[in-house]
Amino acid sequence: MAHGTPESLDEMPEYLRVVRGGRPASPELVAEMRHNYEAIGGLSPLTAITRMQAESLQSRLGAAVKVVVGMRNWRPFIKDALAELAAAGVARVIGIPMAPQFSTLSVQKYVDAARAALPSGMRFEPVHSFHSHPLLLEAFAERLRAANPFDDEEIVFTAHSLPLRVIRGGDRYAIEVAETARGVARLAGIVRYRRAFQSAGRTPEPWIGLDLGRLIAERAARGARRFLVVPIGFVCDHTEILFDIDVAATASARDCGASLRRTESLNTSPLFIALLEDLVRRRL
Repeated sequence: MAHGTPESLDEMPEYLRVVRGGRPASPELVAEMRHNYEAIGGLSPLTAITRMQAESLQSRLGAAVKVVVGMRNWRPFIKDALAELAAAGVARVIGIPMAPQFSTLSVQKYVDAARAALPSGMRFEPVHSFHSHPLLLEAFAERLRAANPFDDEEIVFTAHSLPLRVIRGGDRYAIEVAETARGVARLAGIVRYRRAFQSAGRTPEPWIGLDLGRLIAERAARGARRFLVVPIGFVCDHTEILFDIDVAATASARDCGASLRRTESLNTSPLFIALLEDLVRRRL
């Protein structure tokens, strides 16, 4: 289960309406999101990559376990995936949100969407978190080691920001992000690193930080000239990676007289697919 993304720029207004719980997006927000998508080629690869991840998992599990993709905010919707499974005679479903760290605003919403659409007689067993799974930590560490960090490069682990009120309400998300960062750094032999949050929503309330752009500006003002971003809150390429990091954060670094690069996303990393297989087999 993943967030979902429109299949064309013309679908952006309806997509944003679904994301916003039925509230239409302003023309300004629609234009901004269209611009962001245009900057990465017009489409997000989220759905395509999620399908590839599912196909890779299917090949490891074999024909006895059917693997399908369901999105919360766009086609193929979670409800349609469940209907497909019910039509195939499936009575037990294991739901894996494509987000390593649990949050009531991400993972729980996937789970709620599945339970709300669950066909009669079907049992649903969600995976709530895999933020500290050894295979996840190793998959991220493998990407970090492959980047071969420079001695003077600031390593920054990032994840999606959340409204501060959610964290104050007891959400464990920020704690799990910190645990993921610590585990990856240990495996990669990294002693010094920083954590930042990115892609905060466009609402007036405070969101958790330090924001990635602000961190870049503050560290550059202290003399930092190279940044290596390690996005540990995401498992594949999509707009939060391809635009928010590759375009926006890179431009922010350049404006500060610095350079910025990032580690490769997990996508269909064999270690990541092995993790997904382990999550399933532990429940079979």
